[in-house]
Parts: sequence; C-alpha cells; structure tokens
Amino acid sequence: MILTAVAIAAAVGWKPAALKQANPVVHSQDISKITRLPADKERLEYLLLAEPLSQFPRYVFKYKGAAEIHVVKVPSTSHANLEREVLLKNAIPYAIAQDEYLDANKAVLQDADNRNGLLPEVGAFLGRNAIGIALLVLMIIGIKKGLPGMNSGASLIKPANLKGSMDDLIGMEDIKQEVAHLEEMIRNRDLYKSHNIDKPFNVMLTGPAGTGKTKLAGYLAKKLDVPLIQASGSGLESGFVGGGSKALQAIYKKACAQGNCIIFLDEAQSLFMPRGRSDRKYDDDTANTLLSLLDGVKSEEGSGVIWVVASNFDDATSQMDEAMLRRFAVKINFRLPNKSERRKLLQVFLSKKDSGCVAWANVNLDYVADITANLSPALLETVVDRASMIAIQENQPITTDVLFRAFERASIGLTDRATTAEKDKQRERVALHELGHFFMQIDPYLRQGLTLAEVKEKSHLLKISTESVSKIGALGYVLSSGEDVSLQTLEEMEQDIMQLYGGVAAEELFYGARGISVGSQNDIQKVTAKLDLMVNRLSMYSRSKLDYTQLKGEGSRDEALKQVEGKADELYTRTLEAIKGYKDLISMLKGTLLERYVLSKDEVFELLEGMIGVEQKAA
Repeated sequence: MILTAVAIAAAVGWKPAALKQANPVVHSQDISKITRLPADKERLEYLLLAEPLSQFPRYVFKYKGAAEIHVVKVPSTSHANLEREVLLKNAIPYAIAQDEYLDANKAVLQDADNRNGLLPEVGAFLGRNAIGIALLVLMIIGIKKGLPGMNSGASLIKPANLKGSMDDLIGMEDIKQEVAHLEEMIRNRDLYKSHNIDKPFNVMLTGPAGTGKTKLAGYLAKKLDVPLIQASGSGLESGFVGGGSKALQAIYKKACAQGNCIIFLDEAQSLFMPRGRSDRKYDDDTANTLLSLLDGVKSEEGSGVIWVVASNFDDATSQMDEAMLRRFAVKINFRLPNKSERRKLLQVFLSKKDSGCVAWANVNLDYVADITANLSPALLETVVDRASMIAIQENQPITTDVLFRAFERASIGLTDRATTAEKDKQRERVALHELGHFFMQIDPYLRQGLTLAEVKEKSHLLKISTESVSKIGALGYVLSSGEDVSLQTLEEMEQDIMQLYGGVAAEELFYGARGISVGSQNDIQKVTAKLDLMVNRLSMYSRSKLDYTQLKGEGSRDEALKQVEGKADELYTRTLEAIKGYKDLISMLKGTLLERYVLSKDEVFELLEGMIGVEQKAA
C-alpha cells in the first residue's frame, strides 16, 4: 500500500516546526543504508520518498524507538534500481511526498544539510572517492577538449615538411601506376563528374607490413601539394565510450578547415572487421562514424578531403565489413619485392652510406637478394643497418659476409656457443636432429639422380649449427634461404612436412622410438598447422573439395581428425624410411659438425663429396 506523506506524518506525530528539536536529522549519501532496509524491515517505523523524480531523490526513514530520522540522498540513476530491487521486491511500504509536505519541510531536505552535519559526510565521501572523482573530472574535460589518446594523436603535416618522393618506391611499378591513376582522378575531378563519378577519394592500401603504405600516403600528399593529417587506427581506442567517434570527428573537422587535405589512418584493420562481432559496442560506434565520414564528399564541407586508410590485411585474407569495403572505390594492394627489386633496394640502402663504409668489390648483391626472399623493404633496410653495426664493431667495411651475418641476426637473433659447449650428449642429439632436417631437404633431388653439384645448386641450405638460439629457444638450427611466394602443389607441401619430420625421424633412427626428445615441439606444431590446411581447409585428399572447418557437428570434426592423423602417420613413416638411407652419411657428418659447431653450405657439400667418393671406391 502506498501512503501519503501527510498520513505518515500524522501517524507518527511528526510536527515539522518541532522536528529539529524533537528528532535529530541524519543526512548521508550512503546507499547501503537503503539496501539494508530489508534486514531491518521489522524495526522500520516508516519510509518516505521525497522528490523521487528529481536528479537526487531523498529516502526519509525512521526506526522504531530511535531518535534519529535518516535522510539518504541518492542519484536518480540509482533510485530506479533501489525502488525495484529493494523496496518493491521485499514488500517494504513507503509513501511519496506531496507538494504540501515539501513546502513545509524545505529546511529538512535542503537547508538542514549544513546544520545537521552533511558537510562532514560530504567531506568524508570526497576523501573516500578522491581518485574516482579526479578520473571523472578528467573524463569530462576529455569529452570537452580531448584527452591524450582521445584525439588519436593526429598530426597535421604541411606539404613542405613531407620528405621523399614516389621515386623512393624502388621497383613496385604496378603500385606506381595505380597511384598515378589515382592522382589523375583527383586532379581531373570535373571530368569524372561528367561520368557521374564523384567519389574517387576513399583509398584503401593493403599488404604486408613494411612494404611502403605509410610512405606512399606522404608521397601522394606532397605530389598533390596538400597537407596530410596522419593518425593511427589503434590511437582511436581511447578507452572511453565514444572516444573513437569523437576523435574521428575532430580529425575530420581539422581536415575540412584545411580545404584540400589527405586524412591518413594507419593500422586501421580493426575498423574493417565486421560490426556486431563483440560486446564492445563502442568499436562499432567508431566504425559507424567512419562510415558516415567516408561519405563526406557528398557535402561541400568535405569535398576536398581525401581519406586514405592502410591495413595489413585485405578482404582476401580476412573477413571484412561489406559496408566499409563499398566506401572505397580505389584499392591498392602492396606486395613483397621480388629478387630484382630486393637487389635494387639493397643497392639504394648501401649507397646512402659514406664512401669507404662498403667494400663494393666484396659485395655480391645477387647472393644477398637471393637469401632474403620474402623480406619487406623495411626488413631489408634493417638487415643493412644491422650490417653497419657489425662493421663498426669489427672496424671493417660491409662485405657479403657481414651482410649474411646481419641477415642471420635479423632472422634468428643472437647465437651462443657456450650454452651447449659442455653438453656433449645434447649437442650430439642436436647435430643428428639438424642433419635429419638437411637430408630430408635434399632427399627429393637425390632421388631424381642429380649430381651433388646440381643438388647444391638447388638446395636452399645456408648453414647447419649446433649453437643455441635464445630467440626461438633452440639448441641448434638449419638456416635456409626462403623462396619467393609461389603456389605450392600437394607434392611440395608433403615434402615440406617430411623435411620438418626429418629431425625427429633422425632421433628415432639413432635412439629408438622411446629416445625421441622434446626438441621437435616446434616442428610438430608446424606440421599440424600445415596438415590442417591441406586436409581440412583445402581438402587436398578428397574428391569433394570442401572447407571442412566451416562444417558444424561432432561427426565432421572426428572424421577430419582421423584424416589428419592418417596422413601424418603416412608421411612420418615415409620420412623414417628415407632417413635410414642416410644413416652412415649422418654419422660421418656428425663428428665434423660437433667439432666445428657450424658448417656452411660449401663445407657441407664439400664433405659430402669426399664421403660419397670414399664409399664409391670402397664399393
């Protein structure tokens, strides 16, 4: 039953004029006093709600036999939950104060705050919540002015301050043609308007990291003689709800104020993920804001704004939001440089060094370009910089050997001989393991009847080492040059798996099935991933070409697992049989490898030539 305030006041003999003298009023903002009411329900004499629709409703209540009347002030956002979850849920009777009661008791609800000790309680409340209040104040300031991170760290760069040019993109002629076409579209906007094409300005750059996407945005701005506003997609994630949207709006306004301007969002892949994928609604809000701003060329305000976004992923390699993709009329896909382009890049990077820093007569750029397959321009520059560091430390110019060691350092990190120096048994196992990898690498060529010279020409081996590598947690390794990205066949993928199995197969050959060590963990992880791709995703062993990972149900998963296990067993058995034919050669090479710790490609094949010659004479 809901009682009126006047009825309750009359029932308890509450005389407003004498209230202060008869009953001291205790003011607080402690919501726990309300949540404790159900436990003290039997003691409750009355409960009154004053100003329930205001910003700060008051709960006025008194316990039987107590002198104090409690007035608890709560935020309106908390009031609805308290009323529903505490009062109604526990059937606690209360009354709603009417206007005549509020008029008669203003002193109790307002002016009495200072006279009855509310200020000390407020002081205590502020003391308890100082950090939270400070953060709240900072957030309010951030919403109005922008906190560090809420403005995405966007910086405006004038054309005169932009460095480099399109010529700095070594090779990449296909990319340059796309950019030239884009430039022509922007400069001749009226011509494209005549074909009812009014939006050539949203540009999407995709491709591996370090291929020049960020530099290209600067080159384009400089060539068009327009300022560039650069921001990071990750910088939009301020941690505040609405922070990303606010940051984008601020960037857009800044660009509009410049007239003609390029907005470059780097590392923006998170904005292209399908919306609704998580509970983080503010991610979708940021993406929705970007969608609306990308259409800004329809208005005069944003007609001179060019949006360029960069992502390390594209719609061919990951799922992206269709609505976002449709906003980009121009998509430029970057790729890794081929061998000739790597050679040119190495030539340019080395040419920037002072005279005498590079021993050009002792630098084989073709060889270095060959071993650095699948490296981006940025990583190639890192290799050259690392070579400079080695050359400075050793007080010598850069040579092919220095570049090779720099590539090795950049690829696998520091090597250490001392870690394995006194571990003879472990070093022997490591040597056998790594030689197993090597022989399974050259096994297909030997089975074709090729000479050792021809095998050496085709082999990607660079060196075999029994030194430890802290970066990958290994006690030895086989370093090989990569191949430029190509379409692998089923046979080639199976050979990759057998090469990975070569190490563990060599251990089983010499130590037995129960003598296999944990050193093959990384190899087995790679085998599992590759077989999953071959069996489940590419359906290479089935006439029905399906991606089984998309099929739901326990039965389909069990069948896929059986197929993977079956092919793994078959390929490992083939590897073990193949490695048995090289047991004597592995035994002979093992001693030299343990003695020298490292064998280069030339040394390995020189030793093999001598061993095979001895075997042929003995036969």
